[in-house]
Amino acid sequence: EKEAAEMNKRSFKYAWVLDKLKAERERGITIDIALRKFETTKYSCTVIDAPGHRDFIKNMITGTSQADCAVLIIDSTTGGFEAGISKDGQTREHALLAFTLGVRQMICCCNKMDATTPKYSKSRFEEIVKEVGSYLKKVGYNPDKIPFVPISGFEGDNMIERSTNLDWYKGPTLLEALDQVNEPKRPSDKPLRLPLQDVYKIGGIGTVPVGRVETGVIKPGMLVTFGPTGLTTEVKSVEMHHESMLEALPGDNVGFNVKNVAVKDIKRGYVASNAKDDPAKEAANFVAQVIIMNHPGQIGNGYAPVLD
Repeated sequence: EKEAAEMNKRSFKYAWVLDKLKAERERGITIDIALRKFETTKYSCTVIDAPGHRDFIKNMITGTSQADCAVLIIDSTTGGFEAGISKDGQTREHALLAFTLGVRQMICCCNKMDATTPKYSKSRFEEIVKEVGSYLKKVGYNPDKIPFVPISGFEGDNMIERSTNLDWYKGPTLLEALDQVNEPKRPSDKPLRLPLQDVYKIGGIGTVPVGRVETGVIKPGMLVTFGPTGLTTEVKSVEMHHESMLEALPGDNVGFNVKNVAVKDIKRGYVASNAKDDPAKEAANFVAQVIIMNHPGQIGNGYAPVLD
């Protein structure tokens, strides 16, 4: 909050929990994906802040694929909502991506309620709930199970505490809605699979791959193999949010230090697995379900796309 005030962007204080890059702070947008932790009364949550701007959609896909629950932020202002829900809009695209990437739980936040006409408009909120709910149903979600929370990130309304500006709203605040998320079953009994989100070189420590444990367990001293190359090495340490861990379980976003491996030897997309328990191997072929978004023409029999 102090830093935000110094740059005359006090209202951006919630965003600055996540916007760590200098370019992001100066432009007021999220470019990369950012991981931050906060505690509720029920959960320890990792927020994966994924960019909304179209230019950075690849980064958004990387972030969303690691989530248990998506928080869809909707611009409630006149023109803002209409742009987001239009055929090529970000609200549509992000909702479809979240479902496609397997995120089955969602919270919808109708943001910028302080800037609707009139301010904190109940009728505008109801209009958005109806239209977004209808679209989410087409995507595959059950809108009856999705909380729609009217908020103002700018003013802090309904983020943590109930707002008197929105006293017509009787549902949960954003924080309460997060506590209502169902924790998915964690497959810790299966062989380790940890897809790498990124690889860092950290001075004095060495090579640190990061990613989310999907199945199994990773712990210091374990021999891990990186597929598809088959490179094998020992895990020296495992950390989550700068705290050392004896073991990391499915759902944990971790960084782990590996012995005698250069940053150039491994990269995003590789999969770490336990070298002694059914390590992941390269596949000769695979069957995929491909979802096409925003295709300019018609797709019919004989269509032969080039995949980049």
